[in-house]
Amino acid sequence: MPFLISAGIAFVLIVIIISVIWRISSNRASLPCPSWLGWLVELDNPLLRNNRASVIISHLNLRPGMAVLDFGCGPGRLTVPLARQVGPTGTVTAFDIQLAMLERVRQKAMQENLTNIEFVLGAAGEGKLGRCRFDRALLVTVLGEIPDRHRLVKEIYDCLKPGGFLSVTEAIADPHFQMMKNVIETSEFAGFMQAGFYGNRYSYTLDFQKPPEAKPDRETMAPDSEEEKK
Repeated sequence: MPFLISAGIAFVLIVIIISVIWRISSNRASLPCPSWLGWLVELDNPLLRNNRASVIISHLNLRPGMAVLDFGCGPGRLTVPLARQVGPTGTVTAFDIQLAMLERVRQKAMQENLTNIEFVLGAAGEGKLGRCRFDRALLVTVLGEIPDRHRLVKEIYDCLKPGGFLSVTEAIADPHFQMMKNVIETSEFAGFMQAGFYGNRYSYTLDFQKPPEAKPDRETMAPDSEEEKK
């Protein structure tokens, strides 16, 4: 028993040291969680209930057949349960900048015989999200890792269907933690309407809705007449 207690304390100390090093490094640049730390972000933090995968997903009102974007999916802590929720008629797009993270998700999907996950390697601003494709989009402790956050949120706004929802989750334990006022300002600037809040200022989820009557940007619409072509 004393050995197990000592081992547990040592593990906690290692996690704390790694987190501190990552936080200090991240103060100099917006660094995504390195793939070798994937095991750390795969775990639900027992102290932050609002950051648990099941709690985040419970706020999404998912239905079978929906299309969901898990942007910055990491090792798939939410991707896999999301894929279970939307079922074989739905799809989940696992989007990440690191191939090693996507491979972890792919392995999990194979183990659970999930065939409704799309894997996309890319970064914000590369135009890989498309337009009006998704019913839901998630940014779970990701927003602070993106240098141009306004551009990312606008890109997500465009890729959502009218009436679709963006779910943004932040937790104080993350080195890129974003204050609520920053998330709200960035999302409303893109055109979103605030639709829900869960948790507290240190561990929370904010939901935003794309207006149901939202129309594509004029410059992206094909001209309907010779007048508009001029």
